[in-house]
Amino acid sequence: MLARLAYVLRETWASFRRNVTLTVAAIITSAVALLIFGLTLYVQKGFDNTVSLWEGGVEMIVQVNPEATTDQREIIAQTLADNSALVEDYNFCDVDCALAEADVLFAGDPTTRAQLTAENIPPSYKVVPNDGTNIDDMRSLDETLRSVPNVRNVVFPGEWVEVVSKVKGFIGLFTLILSILLLIAAILLIWNTIRTAMFARRREIEVMKLVGATDWFIRVPFMLEGLIQGLVGALFANAALWLINNRWTAGVEDFPSDSGLAAMVVDGDFQASRMLVILIIGMGAGAIGSGIAASRFLDV
Repeated sequence: MLARLAYVLRETWASFRRNVTLTVAAIITSAVALLIFGLTLYVQKGFDNTVSLWEGGVEMIVQVNPEATTDQREIIAQTLADNSALVEDYNFCDVDCALAEADVLFAGDPTTRAQLTAENIPPSYKVVPNDGTNIDDMRSLDETLRSVPNVRNVVFPGEWVEVVSKVKGFIGLFTLILSILLLIAAILLIWNTIRTAMFARRREIEVMKLVGATDWFIRVPFMLEGLIQGLVGALFANAALWLINNRWTAGVEDFPSDSGLAAMVVDGDFQASRMLVILIIGMGAGAIGSGIAASRFLDV
């Protein structure tokens, strides 16, 4: 068993040395493809964080004074209920809910987040308008709610959420297509690397077959070579993603607090899970390219 493992590792290393240029090209291409794919996931997560307040059709947020009593909040709820021609639904977001949202919205601005506590953060009502409600009607509802006692502020982004969603879709779609194309190019490069390696060793492969070596015994070193190329490319991509995300997160802290970019960062759990996905994709791409080549060009 150890002798076979030593053989596989030795032959894989020898193949790397014979095809340095193609190997480096395949690793770089797979790294760039996986980096773009990872950046796509990060950017989409950042946009999701930015519009997290506006999920489920919410288009207006009515912030309530923290010191407002339950009876005083009921007056605001009743005002929303009285405007049923414009309001389809509304939900109350209490202090715990508001603090959880602040964790997301100010992920890149810890100074501002530290200033928000259970005593000063405003609870809110999230308002879902009826279908077909136009901006003028929403502005009229905005003015009505601002006149209600204990309403601290009314947040009505108008067409901003729709714009952000369109930008997210545009960036996500085209960067995903680009990363897929580059990943296909990486697979083809790995495929070509393995084909070249097998062609260079065609006489050796013939001899191995004559002395009884099985097809799988011959294939494994070549397949391992492709898998390692994909793995190394994924490791480079993850290293670049970690560096870019750290620099971006540090840079966001220096942006103005009202820039709206404080939520455009990703946390450690998201980063770790996506890095694992990228490793799996990189190894899978390498295994696919090398596996196809090793099977197709075995008879050389």
